[in-house]
Amino acid sequence: MTVSSDAARTYSRANGEKFLQELFEMLRIPSLSGDPAYAGDIRRMAEWLDQHMRGLGLDNVQIMPTAGHPVVYGEWLGAGPDKLTVLVYGHYDVVPAAVEDGWTSDPFEPVVRDGKIYARGATDDKGQMFIHVKALEAYLKTEGAAPVNVKFLLEGEEEVSSPNLTPFIEEHLDLLKADVCVISDTSMSHIDAPSITHSLRGMTYLEIEVEGPKEDLHSGLWGGAAHNPALVLVEMLGKLYNADNTIAVPGFYDDVVSLTDEERAMIAKTDLSEADYKAVTGVPAVWGDARFTIRERLSARPTLDINGMWSGWTGPGPKTIIPQKASAKLSSRLVANQDPHKIFTLLKDYLESIAPPTVKLSVRLLTTGRAALIPFDIPEMQAAARAYEQGWGHTPVFTRGGGSIPVVADIASLLHIPVVMMGYGLDSDGLHSPNEHYSIEMFARGIETAIVYLEELAQLSR
Repeated sequence: MTVSSDAARTYSRANGEKFLQELFEMLRIPSLSGDPAYAGDIRRMAEWLDQHMRGLGLDNVQIMPTAGHPVVYGEWLGAGPDKLTVLVYGHYDVVPAAVEDGWTSDPFEPVVRDGKIYARGATDDKGQMFIHVKALEAYLKTEGAAPVNVKFLLEGEEEVSSPNLTPFIEEHLDLLKADVCVISDTSMSHIDAPSITHSLRGMTYLEIEVEGPKEDLHSGLWGGAAHNPALVLVEMLGKLYNADNTIAVPGFYDDVVSLTDEERAMIAKTDLSEADYKAVTGVPAVWGDARFTIRERLSARPTLDINGMWSGWTGPGPKTIIPQKASAKLSSRLVANQDPHKIFTLLKDYLESIAPPTVKLSVRLLTTGRAALIPFDIPEMQAAARAYEQGWGHTPVFTRGGGSIPVVADIASLLHIPVVMMGYGLDSDGLHSPNEHYSIEMFARGIETAIVYLEELAQLSR
């Protein structure tokens, strides 16, 4: 049976308003994965997806337990064993949001302004994830079948670094078996510049603590002979970088693969000028390793950042103390071939080597994630490019993402399949920020592009 995307695309256009109202129902559920107080809402969101996929005619729909929040699974395998199977990954959890954070409206009551949906999770990731559900619906409601087999893996812990997803995948390798995975949780610079992300950075996240006296000391009585832990901390952090803005940790760059001329040319297609970067971020000047362009620094090079620092008295008025301890959180974004645990060891060894004997130092690993690099010339990637040309109306560029989605590397390595990241959001959508929003036009174009991608994949050989 030959299944064409024409009727499905017509259906998606005719049912745009219905799709939006369904998305609004999802957005009203505050599925915060990081706060135990919202565990009931996480469950409610999982049940909503379960019932919705059952209503569309998917088979084997399940809410599957993990050690944390559940995974929602569903499948449609009616295309038969001679056709490719697509695994769609997405997440239904969101980060916290409250009006007092700076929202102009209730973050869990979607509002449309100027063609954009304002709500937490609109672009990250409920809106983008739902695109694939609607694409399959469009086929099933018109042709009665899709051109390929489709499986859904929807998790509820992505915003807390997916601690239970890898064990879940390892325990369900047969259930999740597929030929390609597609993920929509990334973005493009503007609506007429679609992009396919073929690389994401990994992550090593750690916390350091510098401890001095047994308790806070009066700085008048004891100052001058006790090494202040806050001073030690900033002195140590000041030694993380060299004068040329490269990371000073010995061995840090050893496993970084040099960019090829072809890769640099591809990255250059989406480069940022210094003026653009300053306008978007509000920084007074651009900083970093001058050997690399701004976009290369943002996506293809590793980083080391201080995410937080705390010590001593921060309340109103003076309190003249030498603090008992000082702490900081550090994160390192990693590129392909860098091992997160090796980087942690290098960082820990270096910090211990520069810590003075006047304090006690502890270094703790908080979380890790591996980088992912998928070749952009493979058939599944090229099929995605053709889908954008037809469904979106523009030829996409292949880009490297600066962020981290650990599941990409996990799926690629555990299921031995390519992962195609077809982003349908905008860089300016404000994900994780007050007034997160999602363009209705992006949502509609995304559904049509996802529809065409299934048809394009059907032309590939298993």
